[in-house]
Amino acid sequence: MAREKIDWLYLLLFIVCFTGRQLNDLVQDKMLEAYSNREAEELRQQLLSKIFNEGQAIVQKQGTGSLITMALDGIDEVRNYIKLIYSKVLTMMIVPVLLFVAMLFVSWQSAVILLIMYPLIVLFMIILGHAAQDKAIKQFGNFQKLSNNFIDSLRGIDTLKYLGLSKRYSTSIFHLSENFRKKTMAVLRVAMLSTFALDFFTTLSIAVIAVYLGFSLLNGKIALFAALAILILAPEYFLPIRNFAGDFHATLNGKNAFQRIRELIHAPEEPVEDVPVKKWGKTDELELNQLAFKYQKGTEIGPVSLKIKGYEKVGVIGVSGSGKSSLINLLSGFLTPKAGEITIQNQAAKTLNIPDWHKQLIYIPQNPYVFTATLRDNIAFYTPSATDEEIKQAIHVMGLDELVQELPQGIDTVIGQGKRVLSGGQAQRIALARAFLDKKRKVMLFDEPTAHLDIETEVDLKKRCCL
Repeated sequence: MAREKIDWLYLLLFIVCFTGRQLNDLVQDKMLEAYSNREAEELRQQLLSKIFNEGQAIVQKQGTGSLITMALDGIDEVRNYIKLIYSKVLTMMIVPVLLFVAMLFVSWQSAVILLIMYPLIVLFMIILGHAAQDKAIKQFGNFQKLSNNFIDSLRGIDTLKYLGLSKRYSTSIFHLSENFRKKTMAVLRVAMLSTFALDFFTTLSIAVIAVYLGFSLLNGKIALFAALAILILAPEYFLPIRNFAGDFHATLNGKNAFQRIRELIHAPEEPVEDVPVKKWGKTDELELNQLAFKYQKGTEIGPVSLKIKGYEKVGVIGVSGSGKSSLINLLSGFLTPKAGEITIQNQAAKTLNIPDWHKQLIYIPQNPYVFTATLRDNIAFYTPSATDEEIKQAIHVMGLDELVQELPQGIDTVIGQGKRVLSGGQAQRIALARAFLDKKRKVMLFDEPTAHLDIETEVDLKKRCCL
């Protein structure tokens, strides 16, 4: 009767321990989920702040596709990396030590054998892990190149179709993606090999312990309880390092993305000038004297000299690739000149990366972005406090009355990706309407806003913008 009570107590103790372990795993997963989400979103905010502050300069250096990959897929990979690796590292540091101490009291000979096997397994994991990591780092770089190539081709698909080159570029993208697939499979082969090697050596270690315990039982050198306890604890002893190795390969992309994002966030910023610039007026002047700039790959523009006073309208004319966009980036302060002199409102400056100067600017790119939101929200994006009357006035001035009449819900109709399709001219007019609403900014920079428009729309927009 007493023996049955003891057995029931052991069974109850087992149930309590098993339940406690499951609850511990559940709480741990929830805490890691919350922690990884918080850290990933904070990292995303830092990355977006860096991109926003650097502007076109960082986009040109990294590529649009690469930045999109890091801000979306890269952050998700980092979240997965933080969630999986942190818990596995802590478990690997604590659990084997506790189990080794427990096994010392049961059978110190078996504990020593397991202790000797552990460094050998770690050694093989390091060797194969480095091989997989090197391949994964190269593969992440290939993924960024593929993203840049795909985004650039997607942006210029209309031009490629017009020139009859779309099939050639689709073939190029196919070959790039196929090459990426083959290299990805090469990385997976190394990862599978390392996982197999780790499972093989851990299984071999447990088999050695089982053989040793079997002979010890036959010779009466160990009790059955001690032998069973060692056999149960041995797989748990190696389980943390096996889990870590499996998650290590599963999170290599997250680790590489985390390092790349951190490098980008802490990259040197463009120098900022602390020059007070007051609100731009009719008598204010901006003068560039022998201004020159050179890209890292060697492309150079300049020297450029010009003088702008008040509300003058200046057109920059040149063939494609002559440096028109670079000059606009210099004027907006996104790029830092390598030589030359700048005078703004009778004050000398080395660059136009001036916070007060940025507050004067309105920049309209060649392909303005239309958000998936209502027409009202798109036009009032920079001035959310604008009234309906002001929005309707901007719509009228920019010739969007016909578009509003076509929309089923007027200015409250949702437009953008997947919604109401807009022509290039309509998107340009929406961007100009945004600028029209902002009465405080008097300096407007246009980067070929009529490049993809028909001649009638181009003439109409020039008349409305007084260009």
